[in-house]
Amino acid sequence: MLNNCSRGMGYPNGSTYFELAYVCETAYNNRKTGGDNMGIYLNPGNAAFAKAVHSKIYVDKTELIAYTNELIGTKQGNLCVSRPRRFGKSMSADMLAAYYSRGCESRELFCNLKVKKADTFSSHLNRHSVIFLNMQRFLSRAAGPGQLVPYLERCVIKELKKEYQAAVCLEEDIWEDLCLSEAFEQIYAAAGERFLFLIDEWDCIFREKQQDIQAQTLFLDFLRDLLKDQPYVDLAYMTGILPIKKYGTHSALNMFDEYSMMNPGPLAEYIGFTDCETAALCSTYHVDYQEMKRWYDGYCVGKELHIYSPKSVVDAVLHGRFSNYWTATETYEALKVYIEMDFDGLKTAVLTMLGGGKCKINIRTFQNDMTSFQSRDDVLSLLVHLGYLAYDMDTEEVFIPNQEIADEFENAVENGGWEEMAELLRRSQALLKATLEGDSETVGKILDAVHMENTSVLAYHNENALSCVVTLAYFSARKDYFLIREMPAGKGFADIVFLPRKQTDLPAFVVELKWNQSAQGAVWQIKQKQYVQSFIKYTGEILLVGINYDKKNKQHQCVIENVEKA
Repeated sequence: MLNNCSRGMGYPNGSTYFELAYVCETAYNNRKTGGDNMGIYLNPGNAAFAKAVHSKIYVDKTELIAYTNELIGTKQGNLCVSRPRRFGKSMSADMLAAYYSRGCESRELFCNLKVKKADTFSSHLNRHSVIFLNMQRFLSRAAGPGQLVPYLERCVIKELKKEYQAAVCLEEDIWEDLCLSEAFEQIYAAAGERFLFLIDEWDCIFREKQQDIQAQTLFLDFLRDLLKDQPYVDLAYMTGILPIKKYGTHSALNMFDEYSMMNPGPLAEYIGFTDCETAALCSTYHVDYQEMKRWYDGYCVGKELHIYSPKSVVDAVLHGRFSNYWTATETYEALKVYIEMDFDGLKTAVLTMLGGGKCKINIRTFQNDMTSFQSRDDVLSLLVHLGYLAYDMDTEEVFIPNQEIADEFENAVENGGWEEMAELLRRSQALLKATLEGDSETVGKILDAVHMENTSVLAYHNENALSCVVTLAYFSARKDYFLIREMPAGKGFADIVFLPRKQTDLPAFVVELKWNQSAQGAVWQIKQKQYVQSFIKYTGEILLVGINYDKKNKQHQCVIENVEKA
C-alpha cells in the first residue's frame, strides 16, 4: 500500500510519497499561472468526464480508479489497456484525468460513484500532476506521420514551460532545444515533481499509417525514452485497440503490463458492460434482456464473465430497438479486407464460425500490427482485437460472439466474391421453410447442395463437421430463432435447438445429428432422452428433426416429426 511507503524509496530528500505530494500540490496552487489551473495536456480537468456522468445513461466503472491507486509509484505502474473501438477507452482516460488532476475539484463529481468507498479515494483525489495525450489528435494535426513526435513535443513543452519556468529557471532557447523527456527530467530535478501519464489511442499510427514503418519506429522510440525507467513517471496508463507492437525480437515497451480482449486479467469487468450491468439497464428501461444477449453478448473475458459492446447496448436502450449499432460505426469493407486474405484455412475458419463453430488458433505469432500477417491465425487474432471475434482463453478458440457481428460477416461474404456463401444464404430460407412444413425430402436435398458447395473448404468427416454444415445451412433462421448448440436437455445434450423468439408464433425444433447411421434413429434418441422436456417455458408445437449423413452415397437423410408439448 502506498500509505505505508517509507523514506528513501526514491523520492527526493527522503520524503514519503504523501509528504512530497502535499509539497508539490501546495507549490502548484501557489504558482502565478495567470488564471485557470486547467491545461490542455497538463491537468486537463474534469469537464469531459462530467459530460459522461451527466448523460442519460452512465455505467459506473470508477472502481478502476481503486485499482490504479494501488499501482502509483510502483514497478507495476505501467498499464496498456486495449479494446475495440467504442468500448469506452476514452471515457476511462477522461475518468482518470478527472480524478487525479490538480487544479480542479472533483469530489462532488465522484461522491455518488463506486470509487467513493475505496480506502484510497481521498488520498489521491486531485493530488497528481497529470499529462493527458490523445495521440489521435496529435496525428491528425501533425504535418505528417513523421512529424507526430516533433509536433507533440512542441505542444507539451510549451505548456510545461508556462507552468514550470519559475521552478526550473531555464533560458528561453534552452527550453526550445529540449526533447520532451529532457523537459520532464529538468522539472523533476528542480521541483521533485512526478507525473501520471494518460495516453489515449496510443496505437493510432499503427492503424492509420500501416505502411510507414519509419514513423512507427520513431514513435515507439519516443514512448520508450519518455516512459521507461524514468523517475518522474508515477503511473502510465495507455489505451488503444492493438496490444503493444512487437519490436524486433522484443517489445520496445516491455515494462508495460498488457490487458486486452485476449487476456484482460483483473481489468476484465472494465472493458465493456457486464451481464449484471446490462441486465440492470434492461430492467430499468423495460428492454428484452434475452434479445439483448442474442444481439450483443458473447465476448469472453474470463471463465464466467462475458461483456457487451457499450455502444450497442446504450443505443438499443435509447432507441428502443435492436440493430447493428456498433458495426455501423465502420463499413463492412474493413472486415472484408481481412477475411478475404489468401491464407490457407482462413475461409474454412470463417465458414465454420458462421456455422456456429469455433476455431483453434495460436495467438503467439501475432505481431500486434495490421500488416505483418504470416498465417490465418494472425488474421483471426487481429479480428479479436478489433472486436469482430471473441476468444476463449481456456480452449484457445475464436468464434463469432453475437447476432450483430454475424450480420457483419454475412454482409462481408455476400459482397466479397464468395459465390458459394452467397448461394448458401439464398438456400437458407428455403431450408427453414421446408423444415417448418415437414418436407424432409427437400431438407435432405438442400443439405446435399450445401455440403457439395462447401466441400472444398470444410472438411467433412465426422459429426462435428456435419453440425457445422447444418448450422451454417440454417443461418437465416437466426433472425427468428435462438440457436443453441449442445444444449443440456433431458438425459443428455441436444445437438442443435431452435427456440422461437417472443415476437413469433413459430414452432420450436430440435435437430439431432447422426453420422453414417440413420435419421430415424436420431429422432428416436430425441424421444428416448426426453430432450423436449427441457423446454419448460415453451408451450406449443415442437418439431423433432433427425438428420443423418450417409458416407457411402454422400447424401443426407432427414426425418421430421411433429409433437405437442403438454
